[in-house]
Amino acid sequence: MFKKFIERPVLSIVISILIVFIGLLALVGLPVTQFPAISPPKVTVTADYPGSNGELMTKAVLIPLERAINGVPGMKYMTSDAGNDGEASIQIVFNLGTDPNQAAVNVQNRVASVTNKLPPLVVREGVKITREESNMLMYINLFSKDPNMDQKFLFNYADLNITSELKRVNGVGVADILGNREYAMRIWLKPDRMLAYNISADEVMESLADQSLEASPGKTGESSGKRSQAFEYVLKYSGRFNDEAGYANIVLRSNPNGELLRLKDVADIEFGSAMYDIYSTLNGKPSAAIVLKQSYGSNASQVIKDVKAKMLEIKKTFPNGLDYEISYDVSTFLDASIEKVIHTLVEAFVLVGIVVFLFLGDLRSTLIPAIAVPVSLIGTFMFMQMFGITVNMITLFALVLSIGIVVDDAIVVIEAVHANMEKYHLSPYQATKRAMHEISGAIIAITFVMAAVFVPVAFMSGPVGIFYRQFSITMATAIMLSCIV
Repeated sequence: MFKKFIERPVLSIVISILIVFIGLLALVGLPVTQFPAISPPKVTVTADYPGSNGELMTKAVLIPLERAINGVPGMKYMTSDAGNDGEASIQIVFNLGTDPNQAAVNVQNRVASVTNKLPPLVVREGVKITREESNMLMYINLFSKDPNMDQKFLFNYADLNITSELKRVNGVGVADILGNREYAMRIWLKPDRMLAYNISADEVMESLADQSLEASPGKTGESSGKRSQAFEYVLKYSGRFNDEAGYANIVLRSNPNGELLRLKDVADIEFGSAMYDIYSTLNGKPSAAIVLKQSYGSNASQVIKDVKAKMLEIKKTFPNGLDYEISYDVSTFLDASIEKVIHTLVEAFVLVGIVVFLFLGDLRSTLIPAIAVPVSLIGTFMFMQMFGITVNMITLFALVLSIGIVVDDAIVVIEAVHANMEKYHLSPYQATKRAMHEISGAIIAITFVMAAVFVPVAFMSGPVGIFYRQFSITMATAIMLSCIV
């Protein structure tokens, strides 16, 4: 087998160039992350039941949902919690290797099968199914130098104008704002007034639903068919109320004397936020904190560059006094870590070349290992893409360690060729043929022995197994390629 490559050196050169070319193509498309993704896929189901307590949420919402979701394909376990604020959530954790998109679809189908068993108010509020992304990317704080722009304004401005744009950036899995300061009309009921007028909270909610809504009243006038005529008018309804006065004048009850009980008689109406659970500040000023998470398989550094470019584009449309600051950016540590490992990689390569030159004493002989090492390392990226391995601290560390191993085969061959040339006074071509005939079996055996040390580690299970698997596959692939090169 080796004889053909010795007799046809052009074929060997072409194969080496092809390995480098394919490896570089694979490297361009490989995702770059700080560490391998070891977090199992997670899907979260959230439900809102305004006015209920934790016990009611558990009985009316959580139990039906848990019974339906339990046993979904790939599920490992699930946890749930309910609070007295009318919110409940179920987190379903799946086995490693489960497709997160398919897991979310399966959970959604299970939830849809029991929606009709949930309280009507829960159905109206909506049951949300979201896939959790575990790879944190960056925090963007939107703040204002204008004191008139409070946290409500910042949240809603970010929600309407920024997060929708960031979600469209390739590689962004989640773009969300901490807390919930969405504009809402808050109605603070007065129990003493309600008792005096003998009216319940359900009646208030029913009146709100009946009078503050989007509706199509229809048409009035003469009509001879489906198409509008000259004597026909399309009626328009004002729609949902959007100010305090509109809600204050909602009629709750009337009597035969024409007296009306309005919402303002039993409640205080305030234009505020949907929730007041989280407060975000930046340097003592109110801010809206936007959280970005990376989607699986994307390049973290490239995604962050695209996000920064998008934010500069969005900033041009900001009103006066509005600005943003990136308070956390994973690329800062990621780039520094990868740069350090690459420096180590270059230093190791140079030191190996110096050691080989000192012991062989021939610059020409030193060039052969110097060429063989990059070919083996670059070709490894091709197999990393095949196995779904990312460029991270673990795989780069494996490449650093493999330098001293992949150079062994080249050194053994060069030393054997030199020995045959000096001992038998053969030409380089004849000495190479004789050397490969003598040591080819030993090279193959050494390569398989070295690879056998790392291959079993690839079959370890669990989160730790992912670290070892990527390390072992990278090492074993580089070693096997060194034998071919």
